[in-house]
Amino acid sequence: MKSEKVGQRIKAFMATKEIDMDELVRRTELSPEFLHSVVEENVYPSLGPLLKIARALEVRLGTFLDDQLSQDPLVMRRAERKNELSMLRGRDKPVDLKFYSLGKGKSDRHMEPFYVEILPESAEEKHLSSHEGEEFIVVQQGEVEVIYGDETYRLGEGDSIYYNSIIPHCVSCLGEAPAAIYAVVYIPR
Repeated sequence: MKSEKVGQRIKAFMATKEIDMDELVRRTELSPEFLHSVVEENVYPSLGPLLKIARALEVRLGTFLDDQLSQDPLVMRRAERKNELSMLRGRDKPVDLKFYSLGKGKSDRHMEPFYVEILPESAEEKHLSSHEGEEFIVVQQGEVEVIYGDETYRLGEGDSIYYNSIIPHCVSCLGEAPAAIYAVVYIPR
């Protein structure tokens, strides 16, 4: 499964678990059109919907990235980082988030650590999402806007935010220059 796209991996797990698209819609409470775009057109959703899909298929979020090896301790060198997921806001729209898994290779993990490049396009359409768990973000470069419920926070280099991700939220770039963050997502089992 290593070189497959997320949509292909979801299809493979659906087949293994004998879940059809109607059942996935029911379990995730996501629209059929949205799930079709993810599964059939490889449009990558934000983490909230991806988590709902993982839960519906009874797999960890990280399963869509790996599960091939288990290393402990896991050391991830900067030169070894690979863009694992590129988030699109919809079909035929530009990539606005690039996720680099920092936990790939540790299949028994309970957290999902990422290095994320946030492109200026992320500010064009802001969709709030929510999921069980917590998120911790540290801004490494540029400026980031975090909408959390009814509040908006502007974060600069070195700033961090830690929140319950069940509250609707959105992370986007501020300004014309890309931003970069380190993010850790904890999802209870």
